[in-house]
Amino acid sequence: MKKPISIALILLSAISAAAQKTNDAIAKQIKDLRAEKTITLSYDESSGASKIFARAENFADGESRAAGVEAMNFGMAFFYVGKTLAAPPDTINLTFMALTKKPRFAAAHNWVATLTGGPLDLGDARYATKKGENIEYLNFKISRTDLAMLAASTNVKFKLGTFDFTFTPAQMTMLKNLIAITETH
Repeated sequence: MKKPISIALILLSAISAAAQKTNDAIAKQIKDLRAEKTITLSYDESSGASKIFARAENFADGESRAAGVEAMNFGMAFFYVGKTLAAPPDTINLTFMALTKKPRFAAAHNWVATLTGGPLDLGDARYATKKGENIEYLNFKISRTDLAMLAASTNVKFKLGTFDFTFTPAQMTMLKNLIAITETH
């Protein structure tokens, strides 16, 4: 009876180990995707946590001007314990950053994307601004499932507050790369 239990435990361990991704494997994947300029991996020894961070290029100047901001981009990040991503993250922190001399998103900061299958309501931002910085931060926790739907779409347009934006091809590539990096099987 001990032998079948031992074999089952060995198989479960092998399956579990195969469904994980080490930081070395993630770093190699970032390099293979040629995403080093947009996606970084870091490990903090003091906290024992790893972080994957992605920073997008700015949105089109015309869209930013139409929204009354000087420039706008976004970044995404998630953390995990140790140097091994055991499972894809359930949520990813995403922050839009708008450079502006006067608040443009304080009153309205809901995010709704238009996908092929219809609208995707990504909710209301946690809004923040720092005095003297002239930057508005619109913080979202986006599910990996919703992020994957965005990444799998083409020509993604969205409304942030009352303003219209379109993800650029480079931003879409970054979204796709981040989804690929978070796969653990």
